[in-house]
Amino acid sequence: MNNNQQYQKFEKPVSEFTDKVVEIKRVSKKTKGGNQIHFTALVVSGDKKSRVGVGLGKAKSVADAIQKGIKKAQKSLITIPITNGTISGSVQLKFKGAIVMIRPGKEGSGLIAGGPVRFVVELAGIKDIVSKIIGSKNKSINVWATLKALSTLKK
Repeated sequence: MNNNQQYQKFEKPVSEFTDKVVEIKRVSKKTKGGNQIHFTALVVSGDKKSRVGVGLGKAKSVADAIQKGIKKAQKSLITIPITNGTISGSVQLKFKGAIVMIRPGKEGSGLIAGGPVRFVVELAGIKDIVSKIIGSKNKSINVWATLKALSTLKK
């Protein structure tokens, strides 16, 4: 047996999901001993074949927060009905302070969407869409509102 055969490299299994970090926040808490610093990471995960999920990870380091966010996002996957690269109908949904309007786009129009909506829609595998966010500028609220709006679609 060669040394190469005996000690094989252990590679991580290649995941079918693509992950994007939407937002990282630093959270500090005043305590008797000083400041306690934590991080939160909002992560969107999708397979670009109609499944997408969102997760919020919290930890003492940024890398751990991102890993926790990825795990939570992959546990909370939803399936979105996609027909010819777009959604089946238009949706308008109010979630907390945000109003999200999503409409199917014409073929070849591309993703006409702002940052938070674009992350979710792109990782879901939607090619043509038109959207607008009214009200909230908060990225995390907009991501959750988009996910909720897409989950209301029916085949």
